[in-house]
Amino acid sequence: MIADLSADRRGIAPTLPYGAHRRPMDRPISPDVVNDMVVEFLDHVDLRDVTLVESDCGRAQTVAARHPERLARLVLISCEAFDNYPPGLPGKMIALACMVPGGIPLMIRTLGLKPLRRLPVGIGALTKRPVPDEIVDGWLRPLRTDKAIRRDFRRYGTTIRKNELLEAAEGLRKFDKPALVVWATEDLMMPREHGRRLAELLPRGRLLEIEDSRTLIAEDQPEQLASALREFIGENR
Repeated sequence: MIADLSADRRGIAPTLPYGAHRRPMDRPISPDVVNDMVVEFLDHVDLRDVTLVESDCGRAQTVAARHPERLARLVLISCEAFDNYPPGLPGKMIALACMVPGGIPLMIRTLGLKPLRRLPVGIGALTKRPVPDEIVDGWLRPLRTDKAIRRDFRRYGTTIRKNELLEAAEGLRKFDKPALVVWATEDLMMPREHGRRLAELLPRGRLLEIEDSRTLIAEDQPEQLASALREFIGENR
């Protein structure tokens, strides 16, 4: 999807410390720290009037609510929202793995077994079609090989504030800039009604539902998603 959009848009995709990052962090990680890191990143590369796009995780909602002056547009793609946090059964299993001693290595070993990757408590809940094994291996490699990355992941998973996205939702009511909410009609983790609710509470929000996809629309329907983003940005330049 990013390669498609790069033909006529400048896209920057920072690697955030969600467990697939390759370099351990030098400070304790939490969802609130990641929110601050996104704003620090915009400052560091002097980016303003950007279109902030996020899938799956809900951090963009908090960034938009707290720092609307930094953004020109917002795109939320099948993501955590309201009280669905951690999201669905897989999200709750990850949270449990972070709290139980030895839970993260066990989770990674399980996901490392290719026949088990399509289970509904794993990556099978996120996509309708199998993600290529080499891609999944890349996602898992840092957690599998680096104890410090596992430490970051555990800190993140054990410092979730249950009310963060409820607070963000209230802040989004004042985000008076173009916003696109893209939701998968067959999402198993993010309730379909949450897409509608997010679009309705955003003053200039619009909902687009994409069929034949689960949470990771960029994996299941990359061409449709890239086309939708290109059209949205073009309409609101």
